Amino acid sequence: MKLPVLAAGFVLTATVAAAETPVLTVLTYDSFTSEWGPGPAVETAFEAVCGCDLRLIGAGDGAALLARVQLEGARTEADVVLGLDTNLTAAAAATDLFAPHGIEATLDLPVAWQDPLFLPFDWGWFAFVHKRDMAKVSASFEELAASDATIVIQDPRSSTPGLGLLMWVKAAYGDRAAGIWQGLADNIVTVTPGWSEAYGLFLEGEADMVLSYTTSPAYHLISEKDDSKAAAAFAEGHYLQVEVAGKLASTDQPELADRFLRFLLEEPVQSVIPTTNWMYPAKRPQAGLPAGFDTLVQPARSLLLPPEEARALRQGALAEWQSALSR
Repeated sequence: MKLPVLAAGFVLTATVAAAETPVLTVLTYDSFTSEWGPGPAVETAFEAVCGCDLRLIGAGDGAALLARVQLEGARTEADVVLGLDTNLTAAAAATDLFAPHGIEATLDLPVAWQDPLFLPFDWGWFAFVHKRDMAKVSASFEELAASDATIVIQDPRSSTPGLGLLMWVKAAYGDRAAGIWQGLADNIVTVTPGWSEAYGLFLEGEADMVLSYTTSPAYHLISEKDDSKAAAAFAEGHYLQVEVAGKLASTDQPELADRFLRFLLEEPVQSVIPTTNWMYPAKRPQAGLPAGFDTLVQPARSLLLPPEEARALRQGALAEWQSALSR
């Protein structure tokens, strides 16, 4: 009867080992954790060096992350939140739920970066993506509003692209933003909770254009050998999205959380960002950007509101958007 005894010993040993393995829980958006997103590669690479179990939990689209953290407060099981952007960081900082990261890094961002709580891991420009053979491509929001082109956008209350679009219109047109939305209202086919649903509808032919990124055509070009998609260049400029991660003050794994934040800017993560998250990496990989990124639209003007200004404008911009779409 030695075999069962030995087997029981192995089971006990494995159970003890599993219990001793520290767990780092990262709350992020769904597309990050998808099989085609960066999550699987990040998890494999980090677990190879951390001696830990990295658990990536998808929680809807980016803007939903903050709502969940606010709801859960210090009781949250998350140690790190990954996927907020600069339109949400001021509101996130105001919760007092995040702790300083203490990391100084040289970044390759189009803007200067100094934030004691949030660390960028990628960035991109918002853009409307369309089929390259579209008969007439609008070159501004005003042209788009005056056209018959149909668009799919995302809900600014649940998605960072949707909120980014509000800030894009606000940054470009200021007090004229409400009029722009009134003009765009009849172009909008539907508003989806997140980016994945909107892009899926576009690919199914439900609209002429979809709110996405200037980098989205790179996915089709590199992964599908398909150059039939393009991003419209808008004369008023394109709004930047800088995606960040932050450590929660309530974490019981503060050192592991710090290590993960530093890891986000290292080669194993930054080298997969362009072809998994289809964004620009916060720190350029040693091999540079993949072939195909050199074909993408390069906006002549970048727009980005400071976090506190974006926070101050958010409710007013949301009211303008809701008023225009309710008519």
